[in-house]
Amino acid sequence: MKDLSMHIMDILQNSTRAGATKIELDIIENTDLDTLTITFKDNGSGMSEEVLSQVLNPFFTTRTTRKVGLGLSLLKQNAELTGGSLAISSTLGVGTEVTVTFGLSHIDRPPMGDLAGTIVLTASAYPNIRFIVHYQKPGIDYTFDTEEINEALDGVSIQEPEIIQYLIEMFRENL
Repeated sequence: MKDLSMHIMDILQNSTRAGATKIELDIIENTDLDTLTITFKDNGSGMSEEVLSQVLNPFFTTRTTRKVGLGLSLLKQNAELTGGSLAISSTLGVGTEVTVTFGLSHIDRPPMGDLAGTIVLTASAYPNIRFIVHYQKPGIDYTFDTEEINEALDGVSIQEPEIIQYLIEMFRENL
């Protein structure tokens, strides 16, 4: 995956397939520590200890449509190339949390990519899931919450093309 937004989309898709109704994404750029930390939390089906122990193996997947599961293992590899790490915790029937840390200024850190487009298009594709995205870096503390957005839309669908475009622009402006 060429940028972090593609990794983010992959994990958001994992959460939707796990039946999550609420997905939280925290992105924190800490210039003092020179880290970029991305944390995903969902209330999906979670994973058993057996699945959790194998989830970083690229030749393991619970999907039946293919025989490999490269997403998390590639994300872990990209993080480690920058001196970072990846940690996963999960409880069956409760949900999953993935935290990945990158060296912020490291030359091998993939670029962020189109974060706004990734978040808004994923949220519009799953209008019944609550997405809460919190982005923090020096001078910026922005939260995108589909529950608040849907209240403000007062019955207008988040799936309307004009709304999607507006939300992408709003997200970009706030970063």
